[in-house]
Amino acid sequence: MDAGAVSSRREQYYTMYSINKEVFQCRILDILGEKSSDAQRQQEREARYRQRVLDSFFEYGRLKAIPAQRKKERICLEEIAKELELGRPYPERELNQVLLRFHQDYCTLRRDMISEGILRREEGLYTRLV
Repeated sequence: MDAGAVSSRREQYYTMYSINKEVFQCRILDILGEKSSDAQRQQEREARYRQRVLDSFFEYGRLKAIPAQRKKERICLEEIAKELELGRPYPERELNQVLLRFHQDYCTLRRDMISEGILRREEGLYTRLV
């Protein structure tokens, strides 16, 4: 990564280095401000990606297909999990009915939600964690 703090030039057999004083005169707050705007751009990029995934895999509120890529599947499972109350235990039958509204293969959705850490299963009850 080239920050531009040091420049070099060749003189015969030697390489001469010099410091760019302007780089060291900038304020630390300016540098931090640039990084926070980078973080904000990254968040915006992730939000756009998330929306594209949801638009691609959901139609009329139903999941068209379970994504093969883990990242896309996680996004879809998180969206489905929004229908469940956080921390409330659901019996398997009730959870199946909720998942069936999104996709006919509710068993795979349930298993994948558990493996992704979105749901926890204890004594036949399922609880949303995230």
